[in-house]
Amino acid sequence: MTPHGTRKTFFLIALLAVAAMVFAACAAPAAAPATGGEQPAAAAPSSDLPAEPGRGTDGTVTLVYWQQVSILNPYLSSGTKDFHGASLIVEPLLEFNQDSELVPVLAQEIPTVENGGISEDLLSITYKLLPDVVWADGTPLTADDFVFTWQFCTNELTGCTVQNFVGVESVEAVDAGTVKISFAEPTPYPYIPFVGYLSPVLQKAQFEGCEGEAAQSCSEQNTSPIGTGPYKVKEFRANDTVVYEINENYRKADKPHFAEVVIKGAEDASASARAVLETGEADYGWNLQVEPDVLLDMESKGNGKVIAAYGGNVERILINFTNPDPNLGDKRSVWSPDDANPHPFLTDPAVRQALSMAIDRNIIAEQLYGPGGVATCNILSGPPSVVSTANDACLTQDIEGANALLDEAGYADTNGDGIREMADGT
Repeated sequence: MTPHGTRKTFFLIALLAVAAMVFAACAAPAAAPATGGEQPAAAAPSSDLPAEPGRGTDGTVTLVYWQQVSILNPYLSSGTKDFHGASLIVEPLLEFNQDSELVPVLAQEIPTVENGGISEDLLSITYKLLPDVVWADGTPLTADDFVFTWQFCTNELTGCTVQNFVGVESVEAVDAGTVKISFAEPTPYPYIPFVGYLSPVLQKAQFEGCEGEAAQSCSEQNTSPIGTGPYKVKEFRANDTVVYEINENYRKADKPHFAEVVIKGAEDASASARAVLETGEADYGWNLQVEPDVLLDMESKGNGKVIAAYGGNVERILINFTNPDPNLGDKRSVWSPDDANPHPFLTDPAVRQALSMAIDRNIIAEQLYGPGGVATCNILSGPPSVVSTANDACLTQDIEGANALLDEAGYADTNGDGIREMADGT
């Protein structure tokens, strides 16, 4: 594999990470597992037929997370489980669908240069809001809510954990139904502010007064936000359970499907898996970082099914390109612009390629991750629409080819001890 990144590191092994992979446990064939966990998920079969489509027609669905929801304000959260919990309530302008395509949520359309939504100098993007959208309390959503959310998050004293507004110079309410976002410099890809579940809009009326140092003390707002999404909070027990009920003011008359959603916490990933695959306490278990053989043994009981959804992250080994010679003292394994201090052989592309050819990535993925990981040669491993299909040479282990490459590069085992030496004999 060729080097990537800085001179200090290169990617030796790229395993498709289980970051967007979910081992989910779903109770009926009604609902597909959500994407976005760190590990696989499991699905539990049911003899019950799925309900007819319609709002609240399928009762309660229970999801178990071994990382419990602790807050429902995504701007103050540091964990995916909180982002997931909040995403049932608060919404962005745009989001990504299951095919990783941008789709409108609270916006009428996706702004482009062609439709006039993005300025030709790439310094601004303007959104038209869906008409007649109301918050769960029945009050109208307006552009002022977006301006407030930007001000809330960019107040340094708020301690916002989400960085979706970096480079944003201003957010302006052109009128009640139009939001203009201006950037400090030309921005070819402006779909970050208010895009995806990391960057939803907050209700100004609810959160006003919670900016800055007051943010952390607004417990009611942070645990029971008023949103425009399909659900609202019925009960919140921090680090334990969140119960959601339907937002009766949600704009889609036939949604959501489930009348109630429960997200429960479990003590660890194994307990989460057992709750679905063995005891039947839950319908879906997220991010099951459990040993593959243990998880597959649970699945063999026949109460559920493990499902893996692969995401865009990779796990890999990073190798230092600098010289590890102890005689270098403080400069050992240290790189600087003034003294590159190169490694005696890892800086040779032939050596790096030979190492890559000698690795069996498939066996690593199988043994360490089971169904939760697959080998890849790409650092950019998702979404599928942008992944290269012409970069798969590393998937085939080639010991003979690796040895031939080292022979050609002048690395030979001159004394028969099984270790190759460099041309100078070291």
